[in-house]
Amino acid sequence: MSVPTPLDVSQAHPRLTELTVVDVRTPAEFASGHLPDAVNVPLDRLTRSLPELRRAAEHRPLLVVCASGARAENAVATLASRGIPASSLTGGTQAWAAEGHVLRYPGGSRKRAVWAMERQVRFTAGVAVLLGLVLGLLLHPALALLSAAIGGGLVFSALTGTCGMAVVLGRLPFNRRGGGSRP
Repeated sequence: MSVPTPLDVSQAHPRLTELTVVDVRTPAEFASGHLPDAVNVPLDRLTRSLPELRRAAEHRPLLVVCASGARAENAVATLASRGIPASSLTGGTQAWAAEGHVLRYPGGSRKRAVWAMERQVRFTAGVAVLLGLVLGLLLHPALALLSAAIGGGLVFSALTGTCGMAVVLGRLPFNRRGGGSRP
């Protein structure tokens, strides 16, 4: 029996004990607060974890979670294409916390290990745009094309629901530590 896709917080909360919660954020984001009993399977490692996720889905429905819901929807689509039913949590951990529900922290610490991925992307894109403009003014006008390239990448990201910059940032060492267990 598959779980309807997606679930909002009011639907997921009472069923949490009967679901396997899979958090697809980076290990550092996972360490900054996750749903109770969630397992961390970062989105870039999802296809490698398909056998474990398939076995987990045979016992309990999968609920896929990220910070806001966008990466979780991508993960649900990937799982569905491989015959693994799953639901995403509308609004992700942000909506979960906004509704007043508990987030868990490794070792009981509430200290944020790193910025959320969306914030890292906004910061990096902003720095790159400013750098392109400054270099274009000071060194050579062609360097302003860096700003245009970042703008084009942001438009592409919005249209496709993907983010190449997030994939690259997710591979940085500070986004790799503090991961959770596997299903």
